[in-house]
Amino acid sequence: MPHYIFESRLLKTMPGPIAGVDEAGRGPLAGPVVAAAVILNRKRIPRGLNDSKQMTPDAREEAFVRIMECAAVGVGEASVDEIDLINIRQATHLAMARAVRALPLAAQFALVDGNDPPALPCHCDTLVDGDARSVSIAAASIIAKVTRDRIMQKLHEQFPDYGWFTNKGYGTEEHVLALNRIGPCPHHRRSFAPVYEILRPIDSREQFLAEAAAPPLTGIPS
Repeated sequence: MPHYIFESRLLKTMPGPIAGVDEAGRGPLAGPVVAAAVILNRKRIPRGLNDSKQMTPDAREEAFVRIMECAAVGVGEASVDEIDLINIRQATHLAMARAVRALPLAAQFALVDGNDPPALPCHCDTLVDGDARSVSIAAASIIAKVTRDRIMQKLHEQFPDYGWFTNKGYGTEEHVLALNRIGPCPHHRRSFAPVYEILRPIDSREQFLAEAAAPPLTGIPS
């Protein structure tokens, strides 16, 4: 189970708040990537916090409420357009920076899940498997996961054919079959291979038609 030892060590060297940072949604074919930053009150840490992937949906929802009641929380996201424009890694870093900036009080330091340090408004360090080792990162993973799941469930109401209520945009068999049957919608990540491969024939045909409709070049010997 995650604990507070990493935060405690940092607090011995600095007085300021320590935030845990994590993301949800790097892998799906659709929807934004969402990040959260959480500063816990060491005297009011909710019980039962864990890596969000190890918790049931009901347990995550309950933990979400408890975290929001007693912690400082910031949430940031990067849109599908931003993911396609700057790639998923950079979009994830952007969402993390937005989450830290959204905190109601400034963090002096951040513990970030993984091994790829983002550019944040404060100093940071990474922690591999941090959501299973640091309780602050675990809290952030829960906030990010629940927030993103709610976004995808809301989008499911507009686009029910893809099964986002259950698959949350991940490339499940149900989702991929729907993609091949009806094609992508505006919330799909066009830079991700399964979506790109479906769109490529369309893009090629449109390019061919545009070139065919263009006026002939002049000054070229026959």
